[in-house]
Amino acid sequence: MATIKTAYLGDLRTKATHIQSGTEILTNAPVDNQGKGEAFSPTDLVAASLGSCMMTIMGIVANRENLDLRGMSMDITKIMTSTPPRAIAKIEIKFDFHSIKLDENQRIKLKNAALTCPVSLSLDGDIIQDIDFGW
Repeated sequence: MATIKTAYLGDLRTKATHIQSGTEILTNAPVDNQGKGEAFSPTDLVAASLGSCMMTIMGIVANRENLDLRGMSMDITKIMTSTPPRAIAKIEIKFDFHSIKLDENQRIKLKNAALTCPVSLSLDGDIIQDIDFGW
């Protein structure tokens, strides 16, 4: 059974609906690729998925270790190739743990969890994943 139902809305826009929850995500092509940049582009969602996946898996480890990661945040930068074919060349993620105190062992566990999240492991090896934990 499908997980997501997606419809093309015209004007380089799509609407993806998560079937179980009904949550919707709109996409629009970016301005550098004939779009209006009025929503996440599909490649933006790839970068966001990587960051969200890392945070989620770190959250699972934190729950197991009785750690509170609320307040953790990140900045994500997606960099596209400069020559055809158009593709994601690099995803930069900079974590901010400024409000969370972690010892070295906790940091190692969280870093390992992030770097082995399912999205990270699923991305093509040609995509550089530049992750700064900012401990």
